[in-house]
Amino acid sequence: MSTSPFDPTAPLPGPPDPWRSTSQPSRRGTPPFHMTDMVDAEPALAERILERNAAPGSGAAELARAIRAAIRVGDPVVLTGCGTSEHAALGVAEILREAVRASDVRAPGHTARREPDVAQAFELSLDPPGSGLVIGISHEGGTTATNAALTAAKAAGARTAIITVSDRSPGAALADIVVETGELDQGWCHTVGYVSPLAAAVAIGAHLAKRPVDPALGTALRELLQAGVDRASIAESVAGRLSSARPILVVASGADRPAGRELVLKIEEGTWIPAAYRDLETFLHGHLAATDESTGLVLMLTDRDRGEERLERARGVLRAARVIGMEAAAIVTADIAAELPTELTPAGRIVVPEAPTLPSPVAALLGTATPLQLLTERLARAKGVDPDAIHRDVDRYREAADAADAAG
Repeated sequence: MSTSPFDPTAPLPGPPDPWRSTSQPSRRGTPPFHMTDMVDAEPALAERILERNAAPGSGAAELARAIRAAIRVGDPVVLTGCGTSEHAALGVAEILREAVRASDVRAPGHTARREPDVAQAFELSLDPPGSGLVIGISHEGGTTATNAALTAAKAAGARTAIITVSDRSPGAALADIVVETGELDQGWCHTVGYVSPLAAAVAIGAHLAKRPVDPALGTALRELLQAGVDRASIAESVAGRLSSARPILVVASGADRPAGRELVLKIEEGTWIPAAYRDLETFLHGHLAATDESTGLVLMLTDRDRGEERLERARGVLRAARVIGMEAAAIVTADIAAELPTELTPAGRIVVPEAPTLPSPVAALLGTATPLQLLTERLARAKGVDPDAIHRDVDRYREAADAADAAG
Protein backbone atom coordinates (compact mmCIF):
# COMPACT_ATOMS: atom_id res chain seq x y z
CA MET A 1 0.00 0.00 0.00
CA SER A 2 1.25 3.47 -0.83
CA THR A 3 2.33 5.55 2.16
CA SER A 4 1.88 8.82 0.24
CA PRO A 5 -0.84 11.04 1.70
CA PHE A 6 -4.05 11.08 -0.32
CA ASP A 7 -4.55 14.27 -2.33
CA PRO A 8 -8.31 14.93 -2.58
CA THR A 9 -7.79 17.51 -5.33
CA ALA A 10 -5.93 15.16 -7.69
CA PRO A 11 -7.85 13.21 -10.38
CA LEU A 12 -8.79 9.66 -9.42
CA PRO A 13 -7.60 6.78 -11.61
CA GLY A 14 -9.68 5.99 -14.66
CA PRO A 15 -10.84 2.46 -15.52
CA PRO A 16 -8.31 -0.11 -16.76
CA ASP A 17 -7.51 -0.30 -20.47
CA PRO A 18 -8.67 -2.70 -21.73
CA TRP A 19 -11.79 -2.32 -19.61
CA ARG A 20 -12.47 -4.83 -16.84
CA SER A 21 -14.65 -4.90 -13.75
CA THR A 22 -13.01 -3.87 -10.48
CA SER A 23 -11.86 -6.44 -7.97
CA GLN A 24 -12.50 -6.27 -4.23
CA PRO A 25 -10.81 -3.15 -2.81
CA SER A 26 -7.79 -3.59 -0.60
CA ARG A 27 -8.64 -3.95 3.06
CA ARG A 28 -7.48 -1.08 5.24
CA GLY A 29 -9.28 -2.15 8.40
CA THR A 30 -9.01 1.25 10.05
CA PRO A 31 -9.75 4.79 8.85
CA PRO A 32 -9.08 6.50 6.62
CA PHE A 33 -10.95 3.97 4.48
CA HIS A 34 -11.12 4.12 0.71
CA MET A 35 -14.61 5.52 1.32
CA THR A 36 -13.09 8.32 3.42
CA ASP A 37 -10.77 9.31 0.59
CA MET A 38 -13.54 9.16 -2.00
CA VAL A 39 -15.79 11.51 -0.03
CA ASP A 40 -12.90 13.94 0.39
CA ALA A 41 -12.25 13.78 -3.37
CA GLU A 42 -15.80 14.57 -4.49
CA PRO A 43 -15.77 18.41 -4.41
CA ALA A 44 -12.89 18.64 -6.89
CA LEU A 45 -14.21 15.65 -8.86
CA ALA A 46 -17.59 17.28 -9.46
CA GLU A 47 -15.90 20.41 -10.75
CA ARG A 48 -13.81 18.34 -13.18
CA ILE A 49 -16.87 16.47 -14.46
CA LEU A 50 -18.53 19.80 -15.26
CA GLU A 51 -15.41 20.98 -17.07
CA ARG A 52 -15.34 17.82 -19.20
CA ASN A 53 -18.98 18.31 -20.18
CA ALA A 54 -19.07 22.07 -20.71
CA ALA A 55 -18.46 22.18 -24.46
CA PRO A 56 -21.31 22.12 -27.03
CA GLY A 57 -19.79 18.93 -28.47
CA SER A 58 -19.60 17.10 -25.13
CA GLY A 59 -21.58 13.98 -24.27
CA ALA A 60 -23.69 16.02 -21.87
CA ALA A 61 -24.63 18.51 -24.58
CA GLU A 62 -25.44 15.70 -27.01
CA LEU A 63 -27.65 13.98 -24.45
CA ALA A 64 -29.43 17.27 -23.70
CA ARG A 65 -30.26 17.58 -27.40
CA ALA A 66 -31.56 14.01 -27.48
CA ILE A 67 -33.78 14.64 -24.43
CA ARG A 68 -35.15 17.80 -26.01
CA ALA A 69 -35.84 15.95 -29.29
CA ALA A 70 -37.71 13.13 -27.52
CA ILE A 71 -39.88 15.50 -25.50
CA ARG A 72 -40.68 17.62 -28.55
CA VAL A 73 -42.37 14.65 -30.22
CA GLY A 74 -44.00 13.41 -27.00
CA ASP A 75 -41.75 10.39 -26.60
CA PRO A 76 -40.75 8.98 -23.19
CA VAL A 77 -37.40 9.69 -21.55
CA VAL A 78 -36.64 6.95 -19.01
CA LEU A 79 -33.67 6.72 -16.66
CA THR A 80 -32.61 3.40 -15.18
CA GLY A 81 -30.05 1.77 -12.92
CA CYS A 82 -29.49 -0.62 -10.00
CA GLY A 83 -28.53 0.01 -6.38
CA THR A 84 -26.62 3.25 -5.93
CA SER A 85 -26.99 3.88 -9.66
CA GLU A 86 -30.78 3.57 -9.39
CA HIS A 87 -30.76 6.21 -6.66
CA ALA A 88 -28.52 8.35 -8.85
CA ALA A 89 -31.01 7.81 -11.70
CA LEU A 90 -33.79 9.08 -9.43
CA GLY A 91 -31.67 12.13 -8.62
CA VAL A 92 -30.73 12.73 -12.26
CA ALA A 93 -34.44 12.63 -13.14
CA GLU A 94 -35.17 15.33 -10.53
CA ILE A 95 -32.44 17.54 -11.99
CA LEU A 96 -33.58 16.99 -15.58
CA ARG A 97 -37.26 17.58 -14.77
CA GLU A 98 -36.41 21.01 -13.42
CA ALA A 99 -34.38 21.76 -16.55
CA VAL A 100 -37.23 20.62 -18.83
CA ARG A 101 -39.65 22.88 -16.97
CA ALA A 102 -37.23 25.79 -17.11
CA SER A 103 -36.76 25.35 -20.86
CA ASP A 104 -40.51 24.81 -21.36
CA VAL A 105 -39.84 22.24 -24.06
CA ARG A 106 -42.94 20.28 -25.06
CA ALA A 107 -44.54 18.62 -28.07
CA PRO A 108 -46.28 21.11 -30.40
CA GLY A 109 -49.97 21.48 -29.62
CA HIS A 110 -49.65 19.85 -26.18
CA THR A 111 -50.43 21.80 -23.02
CA ALA A 112 -48.78 19.13 -20.85
CA ARG A 113 -45.17 18.06 -21.36
CA ARG A 114 -43.48 14.70 -21.09
CA GLU A 115 -40.90 14.71 -18.31
CA PRO A 116 -38.09 12.27 -17.53
CA ASP A 117 -39.18 9.19 -15.58
CA VAL A 118 -37.33 6.38 -13.79
CA ALA A 119 -37.64 2.58 -13.97
CA GLN A 120 -35.64 -0.03 -12.09
CA ALA A 121 -33.32 -1.78 -14.55
CA PHE A 122 -34.56 -5.36 -14.20
CA GLU A 123 -38.18 -4.28 -14.56
CA LEU A 124 -37.34 -2.09 -17.54
CA SER A 125 -35.57 -4.99 -19.26
CA LEU A 126 -38.86 -6.92 -19.08
CA ASP A 127 -41.01 -4.04 -20.32
CA PRO A 128 -38.96 -1.57 -22.38
CA PRO A 129 -40.45 1.41 -24.21
CA GLY A 130 -40.80 1.06 -27.95
CA SER A 131 -39.74 4.65 -28.65
CA GLY A 132 -38.09 7.63 -27.02
CA LEU A 133 -34.86 7.57 -25.04
CA VAL A 134 -33.57 5.24 -22.31
CA ILE A 135 -30.66 6.54 -20.22
CA GLY A 136 -28.70 4.03 -18.15
CA ILE A 137 -26.74 5.01 -15.05
CA SER A 138 -23.89 2.59 -14.33
CA HIS A 139 -20.66 3.69 -12.68
CA GLU A 140 -18.41 1.04 -14.22
CA GLY A 141 -20.74 0.18 -17.11
CA GLY A 142 -20.84 -3.51 -16.32
CA THR A 143 -24.08 -3.97 -14.37
CA THR A 144 -25.91 -6.94 -15.88
CA ALA A 145 -29.49 -5.74 -15.31
CA THR A 146 -28.78 -2.21 -16.56
CA ASN A 147 -27.09 -3.52 -19.70
CA ALA A 148 -30.05 -5.88 -20.24
CA ALA A 149 -32.40 -2.89 -20.00
CA LEU A 150 -30.37 -0.98 -22.60
CA THR A 151 -30.32 -4.03 -24.88
CA ALA A 152 -34.08 -4.52 -24.57
CA ALA A 153 -34.81 -0.84 -25.13
CA LYS A 154 -32.70 -0.70 -28.28
CA ALA A 155 -34.35 -3.86 -29.61
CA ALA A 156 -37.78 -2.38 -28.93
CA GLY A 157 -36.98 0.77 -30.91
CA ALA A 158 -35.80 3.33 -28.34
CA ARG A 159 -32.57 5.32 -28.51
CA THR A 160 -30.13 4.58 -25.70
CA ALA A 161 -27.65 6.60 -23.67
CA ILE A 162 -25.49 5.96 -20.63
CA ILE A 163 -23.76 8.01 -17.95
CA THR A 164 -20.71 5.99 -16.96
CA VAL A 165 -17.01 6.22 -16.21
CA SER A 166 -15.72 5.16 -19.65
CA ASP A 167 -16.81 4.81 -23.26
CA ARG A 168 -14.90 1.49 -23.30
CA SER A 169 -17.31 -0.31 -20.96
CA PRO A 170 -19.86 -2.96 -22.01
CA GLY A 171 -22.69 -0.57 -21.19
CA ALA A 172 -21.20 2.15 -23.39
CA ALA A 173 -21.12 -0.31 -26.29
CA LEU A 174 -24.93 -0.57 -26.00
CA ALA A 175 -25.53 3.19 -26.02
CA ASP A 176 -25.99 5.66 -28.85
CA ILE A 177 -24.79 8.48 -26.57
CA VAL A 178 -22.17 8.20 -23.83
CA VAL A 179 -21.56 10.77 -21.08
CA GLU A 180 -18.21 9.95 -19.51
CA THR A 181 -17.42 10.82 -15.91
CA GLY A 182 -13.82 9.66 -16.29
CA GLU A 183 -12.73 8.75 -12.74
CA LEU A 184 -13.25 5.47 -10.92
CA ASP A 185 -14.52 4.90 -7.39
CA GLN A 186 -11.81 3.13 -5.39
CA GLY A 187 -14.19 1.39 -2.97
CA TRP A 188 -17.33 -0.70 -3.33
CA CYS A 189 -19.46 1.38 -0.93
CA HIS A 190 -19.94 3.71 -3.86
CA THR A 191 -19.79 7.40 -3.10
CA VAL A 192 -18.09 8.66 -6.28
CA GLY A 193 -20.45 6.28 -8.11
CA TYR A 194 -23.37 8.31 -6.71
CA VAL A 195 -22.00 11.84 -7.05
CA SER A 196 -20.51 11.44 -10.55
CA PRO A 197 -23.80 11.01 -12.46
CA LEU A 198 -25.41 13.79 -10.41
CA ALA A 199 -22.61 16.15 -11.41
CA ALA A 200 -22.96 15.03 -15.03
CA ALA A 201 -26.71 15.69 -14.78
CA VAL A 202 -26.03 19.25 -13.67
CA ALA A 203 -24.16 19.77 -16.95
CA ILE A 204 -26.88 18.01 -18.99
CA GLY A 205 -29.60 20.06 -17.31
CA ALA A 206 -27.72 23.31 -17.90
CA HIS A 207 -27.33 22.50 -21.61
CA LEU A 208 -31.01 21.57 -21.76
CA ALA A 209 -32.16 24.79 -20.10
CA LYS A 210 -29.60 26.83 -22.05
CA ARG A 211 -27.77 27.92 -18.91
CA PRO A 212 -23.99 28.38 -18.92
CA VAL A 213 -21.81 25.43 -17.91
CA ASP A 214 -19.04 27.70 -16.70
CA PRO A 215 -16.44 27.97 -13.92
CA ALA A 216 -18.98 29.69 -11.65
CA LEU A 217 -21.21 26.61 -11.79
CA GLY A 218 -18.25 24.34 -11.07
CA THR A 219 -17.24 26.49 -8.13
CA ALA A 220 -20.78 26.42 -6.72
CA LEU A 221 -20.86 22.61 -6.86
CA ARG A 222 -17.40 22.25 -5.36
CA GLU A 223 -18.23 24.58 -2.47
CA LEU A 224 -21.53 22.84 -1.80
CA LEU A 225 -19.92 19.40 -1.63
CA GLN A 226 -16.99 20.75 0.40
CA ALA A 227 -19.39 22.18 2.97
CA GLY A 228 -20.55 18.64 3.68
CA VAL A 229 -16.97 17.36 3.95
CA ASP A 230 -16.23 20.15 6.42
CA ARG A 231 -19.04 18.92 8.68
CA ALA A 232 -17.33 15.59 9.37
CA SER A 233 -17.08 16.21 13.11
CA ILE A 234 -20.83 16.88 13.28
CA ALA A 235 -21.49 13.70 11.30
CA GLU A 236 -19.34 11.84 13.82
CA SER A 237 -21.37 13.16 16.72
CA VAL A 238 -24.66 12.19 15.06
CA ALA A 239 -23.26 8.76 14.20
CA GLY A 240 -22.30 8.21 17.83
CA ARG A 241 -25.91 8.77 18.88
CA LEU A 242 -27.35 6.53 16.13
CA SER A 243 -24.82 3.68 16.23
CA SER A 244 -26.82 1.55 18.69
CA ALA A 245 -30.17 2.09 16.93
CA ARG A 246 -31.95 -0.87 15.30
CA PRO A 247 -33.25 -0.11 12.73
CA ILE A 248 -32.46 3.34 11.39
CA LEU A 249 -35.36 4.83 9.44
CA VAL A 250 -34.82 7.62 6.92
CA VAL A 251 -37.66 9.96 5.92
CA ALA A 252 -37.62 12.54 3.15
CA SER A 253 -39.77 14.47 0.70
CA GLY A 254 -39.46 15.99 -2.77
CA ALA A 255 -36.00 16.04 -4.33
CA ASP A 256 -34.56 14.65 -1.07
CA ARG A 257 -36.18 11.26 -1.65
CA PRO A 258 -33.37 9.83 -3.83
CA ALA A 259 -30.83 10.88 -1.20
CA GLY A 260 -32.96 9.27 1.52
CA ARG A 261 -32.96 5.99 -0.35
CA GLU A 262 -29.22 6.26 -0.93
CA LEU A 263 -28.58 6.86 2.77
CA VAL A 264 -30.48 3.68 3.61
CA LEU A 265 -28.41 1.67 1.13
CA LYS A 266 -25.18 3.18 2.40
CA ILE A 267 -26.06 2.40 6.03
CA GLU A 268 -26.93 -1.21 5.25
CA GLU A 269 -24.01 -2.03 2.95
CA GLY A 270 -21.43 0.11 4.72
CA THR A 271 -22.28 -0.45 8.40
CA TRP A 272 -24.54 -3.55 8.36
CA ILE A 273 -27.16 -1.79 10.48
CA PRO A 274 -30.72 -2.58 9.27
CA ALA A 275 -32.32 0.51 7.75
CA ALA A 276 -35.43 1.44 5.80
CA TYR A 277 -36.71 4.41 3.81
CA ARG A 278 -40.12 6.04 4.18
CA ASP A 279 -41.63 9.02 2.39
CA LEU A 280 -42.38 11.81 4.84
CA GLU A 281 -46.14 11.25 4.98
CA THR A 282 -45.96 7.47 4.56
CA PHE A 283 -44.00 7.11 7.79
CA LEU A 284 -47.06 8.14 9.82
CA HIS A 285 -49.43 5.70 8.12
CA GLY A 286 -49.01 2.38 9.89
CA HIS A 287 -45.21 2.21 9.98
CA LEU A 288 -45.06 4.21 13.19
CA ALA A 289 -46.60 1.25 15.03
CA ALA A 290 -43.41 -0.82 14.62
CA THR A 291 -41.09 1.78 16.18
CA ASP A 292 -39.87 2.14 19.76
CA GLU A 293 -37.01 3.62 21.78
CA SER A 294 -34.48 1.46 19.91
CA THR A 295 -35.40 3.01 16.54
CA GLY A 296 -33.19 5.67 14.98
CA LEU A 297 -34.65 8.30 12.66
CA VAL A 298 -32.96 10.60 10.15
CA LEU A 299 -34.98 13.37 8.51
CA MET A 300 -33.61 14.69 5.20
CA LEU A 301 -35.18 18.03 4.27
CA THR A 302 -33.33 20.42 1.96
CA ASP A 303 -35.60 20.82 -1.09
CA ARG A 304 -36.72 24.46 -1.02
CA ASP A 305 -39.56 23.85 -3.51
CA ARG A 306 -42.81 23.89 -1.46
CA GLY A 307 -40.57 24.04 1.56
CA GLU A 308 -43.16 25.41 4.00
CA GLU A 309 -45.54 22.49 3.43
CA ARG A 310 -42.76 19.94 3.73
CA LEU A 311 -41.43 21.58 6.89
CA GLU A 312 -44.83 21.58 8.58
CA ARG A 313 -45.26 17.85 8.02
CA ALA A 314 -41.67 17.17 9.08
CA ARG A 315 -42.37 18.82 12.43
CA GLY A 316 -45.26 16.41 12.88
CA VAL A 317 -43.01 13.42 12.13
CA LEU A 318 -40.39 14.58 14.61
CA ARG A 319 -42.98 15.31 17.29
CA ALA A 320 -44.32 11.76 16.88
CA ALA A 321 -40.78 10.35 17.06
CA ARG A 322 -40.16 12.29 20.27
CA VAL A 323 -43.27 10.85 21.91
CA ILE A 324 -42.12 7.32 21.04
CA GLY A 325 -38.61 8.07 22.31
CA MET A 326 -36.70 7.59 19.05
CA GLU A 327 -33.17 8.85 18.57
CA ALA A 328 -33.88 11.43 15.85
CA ALA A 329 -31.41 13.38 13.71
CA ALA A 330 -31.68 15.55 10.62
CA ILE A 331 -29.84 16.68 7.50
CA VAL A 332 -31.37 20.07 6.73
CA THR A 333 -30.63 23.50 5.31
CA ALA A 334 -29.95 26.47 7.54
CA ASP A 335 -33.41 27.91 6.91
CA ILE A 336 -35.09 24.63 7.87
CA ALA A 337 -32.86 24.22 10.92
CA ALA A 338 -33.93 27.63 12.19
CA GLU A 339 -37.58 26.51 12.09
CA LEU A 340 -37.07 23.13 13.81
CA PRO A 341 -36.99 23.15 17.62
CA THR A 342 -33.71 21.69 18.85
CA GLU A 343 -35.45 19.19 21.12
CA LEU A 344 -36.98 17.46 18.08
CA THR A 345 -33.55 16.27 16.90
CA PRO A 346 -31.82 14.99 20.07
CA ALA A 347 -29.25 13.04 18.02
CA GLY A 348 -28.14 16.24 16.30
CA ARG A 349 -28.40 17.78 12.87
CA ILE A 350 -26.08 18.30 9.91
CA VAL A 351 -26.85 21.71 8.43
CA VAL A 352 -26.06 22.25 4.75
CA PRO A 353 -25.89 25.51 2.74
CA GLU A 354 -28.92 26.89 0.93
CA ALA A 355 -27.04 27.32 -2.40
CA PRO A 356 -29.64 29.76 -3.78
CA THR A 357 -27.82 30.19 -7.11
CA LEU A 358 -28.42 26.53 -7.97
CA PRO A 359 -31.75 24.98 -9.02
CA SER A 360 -33.53 23.50 -6.01
CA PRO A 361 -33.01 19.80 -6.88
CA VAL A 362 -29.33 20.41 -7.63
CA ALA A 363 -28.84 22.19 -4.30
CA ALA A 364 -30.70 19.41 -2.45
CA LEU A 365 -29.04 16.42 -4.08
CA LEU A 366 -25.47 17.72 -4.12
CA GLY A 367 -25.87 19.41 -0.75
CA THR A 368 -26.85 16.16 0.98
CA ALA A 369 -24.42 13.87 -0.87
CA THR A 370 -21.30 14.28 1.24
CA PRO A 371 -23.21 14.58 4.56
CA LEU A 372 -25.07 11.30 4.01
CA GLN A 373 -21.85 9.59 2.99
CA LEU A 374 -19.89 10.92 5.96
CA LEU A 375 -22.68 9.95 8.34
CA THR A 376 -22.38 6.40 6.97
CA GLU A 377 -18.58 6.41 7.19
CA ARG A 378 -18.68 7.62 10.79
CA LEU A 379 -21.32 5.01 11.66
CA ALA A 380 -18.93 2.39 10.24
CA ARG A 381 -16.18 3.71 12.48
CA ALA A 382 -18.48 3.60 15.50
CA LYS A 383 -19.36 -0.04 14.72
CA GLY A 384 -15.78 -1.06 13.94
CA VAL A 385 -16.74 -1.97 10.37
CA ASP A 386 -14.66 -1.50 7.21
CA PRO A 387 -17.25 -0.17 4.72
CA ASP A 388 -15.15 -0.55 1.57
CA ALA A 389 -15.92 -4.18 0.72
CA ILE A 390 -19.67 -4.02 1.60
CA HIS A 391 -19.28 -7.21 3.71
CA ARG A 392 -17.92 -9.27 0.81
CA ASP A 393 -14.63 -9.73 2.61
CA VAL A 394 -16.61 -12.28 4.65
CA ASP A 395 -16.93 -15.66 2.91
CA ARG A 396 -20.66 -16.26 3.25
CA TYR A 397 -21.60 -12.78 1.97
CA ARG A 398 -19.30 -13.14 -1.01
CA GLU A 399 -20.70 -16.63 -1.62
CA ALA A 400 -24.26 -15.29 -1.29
CA ALA A 401 -23.56 -12.70 -3.99
CA ASP A 402 -22.09 -15.42 -6.23
CA ALA A 403 -25.09 -17.66 -5.57
CA ALA A 404 -27.51 -14.93 -6.57
CA ASP A 405 -25.79 -14.61 -9.95
CA ALA A 406 -25.26 -18.33 -10.60
CA ALA A 407 -26.98 -19.78 -13.67
CA GLY A 408 -29.87 -22.19 -13.28
